[in-house]
Amino acid sequence: MAKEKRERKVIAFAGAAAVAAVALNLLLTAINSHRNKKKKTTKELPGLVVQVNLSPSEVLKLADNVIAKSKAVHDAVASVPLNKATYMNAIQPLAELEAQQFPLVQSCAFQKMVSPFDDVRKASAEAERRIDAHLLMCSKREDVYRVVKAVAARREWISPENKHYVQCLVRDFERNGMSLSLSKREEVERLRAEIDDLSMRYIQNLNEDDSVLYLNEFELVGLPQEFIKSLDRANNGKLKITLRSQHTAPILEHCKVGTTRKTVAVAQGQRCGKDNLHILESLIHLRHKLARLLGYSNYADYAVEPRMAKTPAKVFEFLEDVSIHLTEVAARELSMLKDLKKMEEGDSNFGVEDLLYYMRRAEEQKLGLDLGVVKQYFPVSLVLSGIFQICQDLFGLRFVEIEEADGWHRDVCLFSALDSSNELLGYFYLDIYAREGKYGHTCVIALQNGCTYSNGARQMPVALLTSQFQKQADGNPGLLRFAEVVNLFHEFMHVVHHICNCASFARFSGLRGADDFVEIPGQLLENWCYERISLKMLSGFHQDITKPISEEMCELLKRKRDFFSGLRLKQEILLCLFDQIIHSSENVDMVELLKHLHPKVMLGIPLLEGSNPASCFPRLVVGYEATCYSHMWSEAFAADIFSSKFQDDIFNQHAGLQFKKKVLAPGGTRGPVDLLSEYLGRKPSIQAYVERKTRNTL
Repeated sequence: MAKEKRERKVIAFAGAAAVAAVALNLLLTAINSHRNKKKKTTKELPGLVVQVNLSPSEVLKLADNVIAKSKAVHDAVASVPLNKATYMNAIQPLAELEAQQFPLVQSCAFQKMVSPFDDVRKASAEAERRIDAHLLMCSKREDVYRVVKAVAARREWISPENKHYVQCLVRDFERNGMSLSLSKREEVERLRAEIDDLSMRYIQNLNEDDSVLYLNEFELVGLPQEFIKSLDRANNGKLKITLRSQHTAPILEHCKVGTTRKTVAVAQGQRCGKDNLHILESLIHLRHKLARLLGYSNYADYAVEPRMAKTPAKVFEFLEDVSIHLTEVAARELSMLKDLKKMEEGDSNFGVEDLLYYMRRAEEQKLGLDLGVVKQYFPVSLVLSGIFQICQDLFGLRFVEIEEADGWHRDVCLFSALDSSNELLGYFYLDIYAREGKYGHTCVIALQNGCTYSNGARQMPVALLTSQFQKQADGNPGLLRFAEVVNLFHEFMHVVHHICNCASFARFSGLRGADDFVEIPGQLLENWCYERISLKMLSGFHQDITKPISEEMCELLKRKRDFFSGLRLKQEILLCLFDQIIHSSENVDMVELLKHLHPKVMLGIPLLEGSNPASCFPRLVVGYEATCYSHMWSEAFAADIFSSKFQDDIFNQHAGLQFKKKVLAPGGTRGPVDLLSEYLGRKPSIQAYVERKTRNTL
């Protein structure tokens, strides 16, 4: 009965949310039309240090000041005699330097992503280059490392968090080779330079690849006419197909001609073939060599150690466990797709090139969901007000816009975040509308990390959420595709994570956690995009926002989420296993490994003859080497939290407040497994994840 009352209350709120959205939209319009009024600068707002309106010369001057101050502090720490090194004279100066300088560094660096002025973006990029070069040099200062190591050796900890901070400092220095002899450190530097050079060449090869196919129009049956018209034609009348995703993805998803799909899939899988395969083989060899120099048995050990998983063995166990649980449902899905292909194309082998096309065909038959219609129910302002309300209800937060705040563009808004007792927790900027020269994806940037100084003063956390959504103009509403709604939820949870941080050290601020942990809160909040009650809070037909999305659409969106999840995850597991194997073992024949793994993981579907995904898989090279598993890992544990704490009551504020207190607030002060275990009352599990993914949605 209590749950039913709550549902009635929340559903009733959908109308109030619509009204609030209108008010928010009017407010944003009013603010944007009065930008030439006197603005509040950051100096007028308590705890806001980051500077958001610097000229090109000011950006570069600030960068030089940051570097000079950093050098002075590092020199001072290095001058402390080892027998007199203490926490107060060696560690605290480094901790406070990090806290003070991070918002200044970000003041220089973030403008390259959002400034409307080209000269500011260029100055920002140059400032970041200078600062990065300096910080790299600091990470290799043996004199500072020896002092920090001397403090660590005394084991005179002031608190567990202080101990953890010192241990992290030591670990970072040693992962950079500072515990090695001079000759070995030089070898580490040489290897890192070679790795960086090869990685750049791999990515550059993909970026510069201009391979094309020429196809007749009858070979592209099923593609929308708008797509056909967008293609260039050769002199012989054939259509020019590049091997980039904007061409290959629509063909693999919509083309009715099986031979065309196969031709395109093989060509795409051959991009940069031998060149990039050779580069990747060299990269793997150098990474293993680097890891061994640093005291690890292989590169996967080195890469996974600072993350939640801790060891490659744990990663393999996770991937294999999920894969085994998925096999039965994936086999049913594949059988269905094979039947569809037989009906449409007759007796022919089913290949990996057929997956996207027949998944879409099955989705049309089983769901019949028109995402173009769904989009009409998600005006930007309404979605945003719904996200605000959900986060306020769950985590006891209150968001207040600071009118006339200083910003880098008239569309930028600044909000304060307060807790239920009106205590200021932090700030966040929203810069969500599209403009030229701006970073093209939705993401959150930490502008200022929360921390507590030695004098007891608290530095406020500050975040920026930036995106490229279309703004309402000329009578056309700013509408979000459903995938954008989900992404906005995910990213806004990073904002919440950041501002709820209570760690004493800037280093342990919310977004500085282990990569396979820091995505869990965002993955958790995505669940509210698939629940009927919250969907109605978020939605309203753009011509009459008092009319939320229908019950049927809510159900179809939820079913679509995990439609063909078995096969989709099997594909992801294949690449994650490949990544983990090549980074855990020496002298692996990558071509033969893929030929062996593909049919084993993909239920007998062979690798396309002549293709080699390793030559065109950038995640293996930049950012995710030996850690491709991270996305699936965070999604699995987010599913566990949702199932355990919110499945039966998505607005369970007690569970939300406990999540804020036990998982978000500590930041990186404690191990992620410990945080989740304390919150759940047990160790995190994949059971809820595999149950959701194996639920029969066909």
